[in-house]
Amino acid sequence: MIFISHYLRSCGILIGLAIGDAMGAPLEGSFAPRERVTEMLPGGLYPRRKGEVTDDTMQALAVAQTLIICRRLDPSDLMARFLAEYKKNPQWFGPTSSKVFDLIIKGIQYDNAAEIVHKQAGTSRSNGSVMRGFPIGIYYAPTSVPAMSIVCSRLTHYDLVAAHSSVWLNLMTSSMCRGKSREEAFRYASNLCKYPEVFDRLGEYQKFPPDPSLDALLCAHAALYCFMNADSFEDALISAINLGGDSDTVGACCGALAGAFWGIDAIPERWKQDLVGYTQIFSIAQELALIAEP
Repeated sequence: MIFISHYLRSCGILIGLAIGDAMGAPLEGSFAPRERVTEMLPGGLYPRRKGEVTDDTMQALAVAQTLIICRRLDPSDLMARFLAEYKKNPQWFGPTSSKVFDLIIKGIQYDNAAEIVHKQAGTSRSNGSVMRGFPIGIYYAPTSVPAMSIVCSRLTHYDLVAAHSSVWLNLMTSSMCRGKSREEAFRYASNLCKYPEVFDRLGEYQKFPPDPSLDALLCAHAALYCFMNADSFEDALISAINLGGDSDTVGACCGALAGAFWGIDAIPERWKQDLVGYTQIFSIAQELALIAEP
């Protein structure tokens, strides 16, 4: 039964992430809508069909596929997958990742590019590395999650706030899909948090109103806040996407957390049916769940 639970929750993570991404995308960059959005819609900053995902899901799937093919987080393989997606749809990627990818395309070594971009801009704590790391929580047992999350995040976002925001959420998903309760997973992530600023915001998430920001920590907090205060997958995701702002990324992060806790069977069927690419995403989630560490 533990294996079945792990399987259902692991699949819930990737499908939940993709649905949160697809539902949040039409609201990206807007104020919170007057009427709550509860269904898939077309549109957004770029032309998009109803149920179509953004680079948030594409990057998460790249992480999943690297783990499946390499049986570990291989930075070189993963960067090659990121670059392939970036070349197809560069307009969908955030500014930090785009600058890193552009440098690599020009010949800079992939393991130096993120630090160069960080030093040039003075920061790299945007949320583009947070939403993609959840497959790490599926594949790795909690003890391995922090180190792997930091490696994955710093491929494009050199800032440690972004890295440790990713660590927190990935630890929770890893714990929950291995049978821990929401509260147990939260305590585990809190106890292992090594970065004071991240601990102060996420460890005391109830003290702050959710801000659907491009900032990695604020985005992680908004997703965590909506998840921890929800009574169901549907309730969590609707709360997250209707914040507006960077709604696709907050939605993706909240959807992954909710999927890890409630499992794929708790995701409304109407949303699964509307998700473009559902069969492929589910297949990748299945494959990753079956090879995951206990």
